[in-house]
Amino acid sequence: MTMMPELNGNGWDEMFSTKGVRDSYRQVLDTLQNLNPESLKAKQKQASDSFMNQGITFTVYSDDNQGIERIFPFDIIPRIITKKDWLEVETGIKQRLLALNLFLEDIYTDQNIIKDGIIPASLIASCPHYIQEVHGIKLPHNIHVHIAGIDLIRGAKGEFYVLEDNLRCPSGVSYMLENREITKRIFPEMLASNYVSMVSNYPIILHNILVSLSPRNVSNPNVVLLTPGVYNSAYYEHTFLARQMGIPLVEGRDLIVNNNKVYMKTTSGLYQVDVIYRRLDDEYLDPLVFKPDSTLGVPGLISTYKQGNVAIVNAVGNGVADDKAVYAFVPDMIKYYLNEEPILKNVPTYQMENKEERELVFADMGNMVIKETNQSGGYGMIMGNKATEEELEKGKIAILANPRNFIAQPIIQLSTVPCLIDGQLKLRHVDLRPYALCGPNGVEIVPGGLTRVALTEGSLVVNSSQGGGSKDTWILK
Repeated sequence: MTMMPELNGNGWDEMFSTKGVRDSYRQVLDTLQNLNPESLKAKQKQASDSFMNQGITFTVYSDDNQGIERIFPFDIIPRIITKKDWLEVETGIKQRLLALNLFLEDIYTDQNIIKDGIIPASLIASCPHYIQEVHGIKLPHNIHVHIAGIDLIRGAKGEFYVLEDNLRCPSGVSYMLENREITKRIFPEMLASNYVSMVSNYPIILHNILVSLSPRNVSNPNVVLLTPGVYNSAYYEHTFLARQMGIPLVEGRDLIVNNNKVYMKTTSGLYQVDVIYRRLDDEYLDPLVFKPDSTLGVPGLISTYKQGNVAIVNAVGNGVADDKAVYAFVPDMIKYYLNEEPILKNVPTYQMENKEERELVFADMGNMVIKETNQSGGYGMIMGNKATEEELEKGKIAILANPRNFIAQPIIQLSTVPCLIDGQLKLRHVDLRPYALCGPNGVEIVPGGLTRVALTEGSLVVNSSQGGGSKDTWILK
């Protein structure tokens, strides 16, 4: 195996510096070098077979809406983060979520942040994910975000930036947990000797939070996981988490609202449901309030929710806080609600509604990434450095037609981590999605996360739907 791949001069590599291998990776690299190419190939095959045998898949949707089941590509070389770096990530995410929760509580009640001129009223009014129907709602412990997946990248000097906040139905945590199980099988000694923090208690922490939100004061509240069904791209994860937490996996048709309470239909009658961990978007939850033709939700659910007879996780209406146009104001939220400087920086973001910022972006589109404010999964994006003149022109026309719908950010060279490709170490770009759980006792972040890898050489798009893969993420104790 080639020991030192050619480094990317513009970015930060997490295993190698210009002086050689970084201390945190030294032991891992020694282990890899002591294995012959056949052994490494066998371990990579063992990992792929494990994913295949367990049905660890996601669905890619094509233009004709046909879903294609894919195995999530897994690279056996772990991504390692030192204890010092992790402390910055952990404290930064806790600070951020504290502010975002306060923002959601404020924006659905008094709206002081608008009255005080920190965020323009028009930005919230034009957000498609601001749900007027839950204005004034009282939530248990005032928590709106119970589960967050905060996407981080590292810049040219190794500094962390928040790329986006996922506060609705963040996915991918099952891959974080399965990646670790597979690493335990293929590198048990290497995992133990590096003193890696464990991630396996995530389902227990989540289950404890769900139980704590029950509106009924009963010793064993009924918690369910609501899935859109087998055709959803993250269905594997829904079944995995329900099984890990020991709770029923239900679809909308399994639930019924009666007398402003939610019940689950069972062979032995109706059971009252106290907490719903939902994995479908707001607009599908209740056909009486949102999409009347949706068969995925439960008629009457929102009325029951507003009366406080059932808890929904995450809260309804969180999308206003992870709108990419609102993202630009999170540092201002931290200063406004907490009177603190942000620990983790945002990526510089240009609002296309602002004429001056728009002209700056149009003059330098080749160095920008253009994003639709309410798209995810790597869709609705123009990478300026890869786009043709025609694509850039089309982008400008779309922006001018609906500037609120777009933001722009300078293209940041994501950090790289070596991957095992054709028996050699090849540098590939990565991001990181740590998972934070917010309950009555504060924010808890499992020391790890989902490292997503852009497997195509030179690509900065890590999303699984766009051909990305993943790695096990090691936080050293």
